[in-house]
Amino acid sequence: MSQTLLLPDASGVLQTYTLHGMPPVKPAPNARAGRQATAFNRIAYSAAHVVADPRAAIDPWLQCAVDWDATIAYRRHLWSLGLGVAEAMDTAQRGMGLDWPTSLELIRRSLAAAKDVPGALVASGCGTDHLVLENVKTVDEVIRGYEEQMAAIEKLGGKLIVMASRALARVAQSPADYERVYDRILSQAKQPVVLHWLGDMFDPALAGYWGTKDVDAAMDTALGIIAAHSDKVDGIKISLLDKDKEIAMRRRLPAGVRMYTGDDFNYAELIAGDGHGSEPTHGKSDALLGIFDAIAPAASAALGELAQGNVERFHAILGPTVPLSRHIFAAPTRFYKTGVVFMAWLNGHQSHFTMVGGQQSTRSLVHLAELFRLADAANLLEHPDLAVRRMKTLLALHGIEG
Repeated sequence: MSQTLLLPDASGVLQTYTLHGMPPVKPAPNARAGRQATAFNRIAYSAAHVVADPRAAIDPWLQCAVDWDATIAYRRHLWSLGLGVAEAMDTAQRGMGLDWPTSLELIRRSLAAAKDVPGALVASGCGTDHLVLENVKTVDEVIRGYEEQMAAIEKLGGKLIVMASRALARVAQSPADYERVYDRILSQAKQPVVLHWLGDMFDPALAGYWGTKDVDAAMDTALGIIAAHSDKVDGIKISLLDKDKEIAMRRRLPAGVRMYTGDDFNYAELIAGDGHGSEPTHGKSDALLGIFDAIAPAASAALGELAQGNVERFHAILGPTVPLSRHIFAAPTRFYKTGVVFMAWLNGHQSHFTMVGGQQSTRSLVHLAELFRLADAANLLEHPDLAVRRMKTLLALHGIEG
């Protein structure tokens, strides 16, 4: 079919656009395992999205319905590329449509599916989002909230990602309150956890996390907590969209504690690293990224090249994806999930562009048109004819034919 279509530009004026990219580079599969062949030298988790069930008879702004088969199939796709799955995180619309009971069911199904995939990595979001925020008055209630989710996930055998808590940000009076909460949670963890520092650009309710709006002072508090429990902390994911802050923090982490980059603006250079210091984890970042959901084949291929020492090839594959990521995560950053799901639809990983909570409406047609162009430029459209056909369908729904 024709790979030319009309797309609105930034001012809404229609312009003819012809695809010029190629399908993504894919890693060579391991014939026996059905997985990518090259072992990575970075731990790489993709925070994975959920596929909504568009046929469910629900009120989509108020209720949550998931297409479980399509959702788990996408996790199998990520595992086949050698990526781990960070489950039930904000990319899965945790706190923006995905409630705790559905999150726990998602974790259960994901862990069950992972048992059939040799070497599959899963880490699961543990938070306090089942609490009614305005009813939370004390730090002890926050602790009990964390403990409830922690027990449920660990009962399933899951590894924890201790998510930043809106409830804690609401009731904490000082850094000491954060120290008390995390001391209690980490002392009970059955295996090392990943901590989660999500900036307020991702969630305004998390402003002032760690007890202060001064990022350097907040970092001191977080590092103090990690140092006190370094045997219980696998690493920390920070999503501040500030590469210098991430580098400064990873150089101060205790030996063996990993920095998982959550910087969807600067991930390529942070993962490649700078080789600083004698402690291996101080000179590079591992990855726990929402953008890896949208660019999974390219991410896998690039990580495979990096593991073989082909740094230039790593950047050649991953570098062109950065402009797309910066667009998907543009302010208001919390609406980035729409771009992630849009990419999954364009690439044929789900049959519709419908999201939990009706969140497909959070980005404009102009935004999605530019996303389409950037995906093409980064060689991320896996089936170009399908992508064009689906983009034309979306355009027609907005009154643009041709």
